Amino acid sequence: MKIGFGCDHAAVELKNELLSFLKEKGHECVDYGSYDPNAKDNYPEYGLKVAEAITSGAVEKGVLICGTGVGISLAANKVPGIRACVCSEPYTAKLTVEHNNANIIALGARVVGVELAKMIVDTFFSAQFQGGRHAERIQMITDIEKKYSK
Repeated sequence: MKIGFGCDHAAVELKNELLSFLKEKGHECVDYGSYDPNAKDNYPEYGLKVAEAITSGAVEKGVLICGTGVGISLAANKVPGIRACVCSEPYTAKLTVEHNNANIIALGARVVGVELAKMIVDTFFSAQFQGGRHAERIQMITDIEKKYSK
């Protein structure tokens, strides 16, 4: 799978660890930044880059990381078709794919450690969307996006 990565300065180290981890598992990874933990930058820029990479087809799914995972996921979720979910444990990562067909997982570098983050992303990328009644709910979300898009 081709996976896009984005983070702010608070999460460069965790991003690099997860990039290596997923590459070792055979995934192709594209790094959209940030690259310097000392340069203060803005997480919405990286959330947008990864979200747009998914909607354009440049990558299939994404991993976003900021201090808590919340801000960067909020930015990504503004892009129609993106379903980004902050996960701090593997169970939510599994269900967000199975039930919500999430295409981005977001993590908090100040919330989870490296080993837990590896378990979370491994679970996320191993899960499969279940469809059925969940597909109807995804369509409802899509209809909301259309209602408020200009």
